[in-house]
Amino acid sequence: MFENFFADPVTLFKGALAGLVFGFLLQKGGVTRYRVILGQFLLKNFTVIKVMLTAIVVGGVGIYAMRAMGLEVALHIKNAALLGNVLGGLIFGVGMAILGFCPGTGVAAMADGARHAIPGVLGMLVGAALYAEAYPFLKSEILGIGDFGKATLDSVTGLSPWWFIALTAVIAIVGFVGLERWEKRRA
Repeated sequence: MFENFFADPVTLFKGALAGLVFGFLLQKGGVTRYRVILGQFLLKNFTVIKVMLTAIVVGGVGIYAMRAMGLEVALHIKNAALLGNVLGGLIFGVGMAILGFCPGTGVAAMADGARHAIPGVLGMLVGAALYAEAYPFLKSEILGIGDFGKATLDSVTGLSPWWFIALTAVIAIVGFVGLERWEKRRA
């Protein structure tokens, strides 16, 4: 029953190492603190959006640069299932607003010593288990509504992904400058 439950030890080590680096960077970025997450929702602290936009741009450049150099980097593209994405986003957003953490920042906050994140992370695990149990029903009745398959911006438009990475980088830079100015005026 559990023969394919765990990956091989090398893959598990790589995953643990990546998780430690990710958690370290979340902690250093300040997004393991409840007040930072709350500040984002109250439009008073924009650290979270800055960290996320930076990660998106750096990740996009890194993945597509490796692919351009001939390295085989598998992209596990999920279906553009609109209703499922909207419902999942609402559940995720409500949970994050109530708890003050998302799954990654919740676990990193626990590692940073935030005991109040423990019930939330346990709740996330219970929610994941409930979703896994309900998945057959959700897949047949809900997740297929508005499903456009594995659509990406470059596959839909025929443009190079570099155009979208550049556009995202410009949006991030303009956004960062604007947010910094707005935060200084409010302070």
